[in-house]
Amino acid sequence: MSDISSLHNHGENIAPLLEKMPNEDAFYKASDIFQQLCDPTRLRILWLLAHCEACVQNVAITVGMSTSAVSHHLRILRQTGLITNRRSGKEVYYKLAETQTAKLIHKMIDDVFEMNCPQNKL
Repeated sequence: MSDISSLHNHGENIAPLLEKMPNEDAFYKASDIFQQLCDPTRLRILWLLAHCEACVQNVAITVGMSTSAVSHHLRILRQTGLITNRRSGKEVYYKLAETQTAKLIHKMIDDVFEMNCPQNKL
């Protein structure tokens, strides 16, 4: 961060706020999460997984893509911590993660699509 003593004083007292500013890595991580929401396919997948648990095949059918293409999207969403998976026999099931960030995304998805999700307890 730059030297905060060089800030212009316009009466907003920004210095205490800047002391609490997250580090650069935190902004990169947040940017990665926001990028997931900018891709319409991943947004559709997130919409589905916010409302139910689904296997790769069902996600692929829902979004109209091949299972390999969907697997690629699911891997990216899992790496950013937005979804989780569990294995049952040969099937792998995916759902929205139970993190604060994922819950916020669930609420945002419901708000954007003007939907009242019965599972959403926020």
